[in-house]
Amino acid sequence: IKEKTEDLNRERQLAEDLLHQMLPKSVAKQLRKCQKVEAESYDQVTIFFSDIVGFTSIAASCTPLQVVEMLNNLYVCFDSRIESYDVYKVETIGDAYMVVSGLPERNGTKHADEIAKMSLDLVAAVHQVVIPHMPMGRLQLRAGIHTGPCVAGVVGYKMPRYCLFGDTVNTASRMESTSLPQKIHISSATYDALLTDDAYEIELRGEIEVKGKGKMKTYWLLGNKNYSVQN
Repeated sequence: IKEKTEDLNRERQLAEDLLHQMLPKSVAKQLRKCQKVEAESYDQVTIFFSDIVGFTSIAASCTPLQVVEMLNNLYVCFDSRIESYDVYKVETIGDAYMVVSGLPERNGTKHADEIAKMSLDLVAAVHQVVIPHMPMGRLQLRAGIHTGPCVAGVVGYKMPRYCLFGDTVNTASRMESTSLPQKIHISSATYDALLTDDAYEIELRGEIEVKGKGKMKTYWLLGNKNYSVQN
């Protein structure tokens, strides 16, 4: 009986660990108790999007297995690094990587700083990711960040997902799509949020046309004066 109990506890722990990798712990806890997970509104969060430069052409030149292996190498690298920051990985869609800070657990005004440090880390880390079928090649990242309000909640029954909704999500995605290789493109809202402690090296990009938003004043995040990215 003791052995069976230990086996059962081990299996339960494995199941919980897997669930916590797919949903926030607070949300998973409610779902396990068959409770309805209420959608929640957040006044301020910071959202990060990235994708691989030239991914379509890279994928076209290799087998499906090689594509999966390449993305797995990249995401294992990213997943291990974001654990050092107060952030939540929302999802990956193909070569796109989405991370947020400020939810599901609120962290005051820290969210922009946490995402900024993380983004500098990931842009530096991508150079170290080996492409199995292109040993001499190196991936390049295009990143974008925006700060603002959003709504978060669980959608779906068969495969419930914790999703973010609102214009902040769309704008963060636009910051990424209008970014450049190995650049971190940030909005004015994120720029203002990072100004509080004067710790960042930021360069004005100027006004650019953003689809669905019109002209926006944006910036390049170049580095942190007090923080050294780990190799």
